[in-house]
Amino acid sequence: MSMPPPPNQPPHHPYGGPVPPPQQPGAYGPPPAQGFPQQYPGPGAWGQPPMGPPPKKKLSAGAIVAIVLGSLVLVGGLGYAAKLGISGAGGSFPEATHKLVVPKTLLGEYTLTKDASETEGKEVEDTFDPTVKDAKAAIAQYTGKDSAVLVVSGFHGRLKDPEGTRAAILSGAAKDKGTTLVVPPKEYTPAGHGVTVSCQVTQSKDTFGTSTLPMCAWGDDNTASFVAVVTAESATADPKDVDLAELAETTAKVRAEMRKPIS
Repeated sequence: MSMPPPPNQPPHHPYGGPVPPPQQPGAYGPPPAQGFPQQYPGPGAWGQPPMGPPPKKKLSAGAIVAIVLGSLVLVGGLGYAAKLGISGAGGSFPEATHKLVVPKTLLGEYTLTKDASETEGKEVEDTFDPTVKDAKAAIAQYTGKDSAVLVVSGFHGRLKDPEGTRAAILSGAAKDKGTTLVVPPKEYTPAGHGVTVSCQVTQSKDTFGTSTLPMCAWGDDNTASFVAVVTAESATADPKDVDLAELAETTAKVRAEMRKPIS
């Protein structure tokens, strides 16, 4: 009769070898076949360098725009001028000669994916601002090459203080929750457009890290809006490396395509 194994000794195979304890699946795949002890090479084995941390997952521009922009579609609208105490004192409201339209394409490379003028835009139109009359929102999101996203958020109406409204749009964006102004507003006058464009760069922090958002805004007697272009590259760029002059040129071109005479 065979004898049981001594206490605290592992059971044996019928052929005399010890039975190894069950192995758990690991990062390198399933456990080895039973009877063969599991061994893995340590760091530097076979002349290979130690393994570093896994690479960070690169977010798509679509995911980044959701993180970076958040509720910023509304900052191009009314309300910030009043909150900032911009009085627009003196003078009368200008005549309504131009409006903003939301075209199906912009700049020959961006396609409309969302027109929020009749939804989120209602909040813009219902916000009291003593410097604006007859406001009508124009809020849209476009997608371009390599998943680039262009957002326009503004309105048309009769603006008594367009310069103040332009400044208020950028100031309102910089005051959004979790947002820090990194590059303060700079003014540009793109050639051939007859408009001053102000641009800035903010950064937003969230659970995914820090995201960079350059944006520009304009304001004239009848229209005001901001324009932001977001790509996977721009959202992770150093704010000081952003070409704001180029974005100002893009903003002026967007204004030229969206701003139409009232017939």
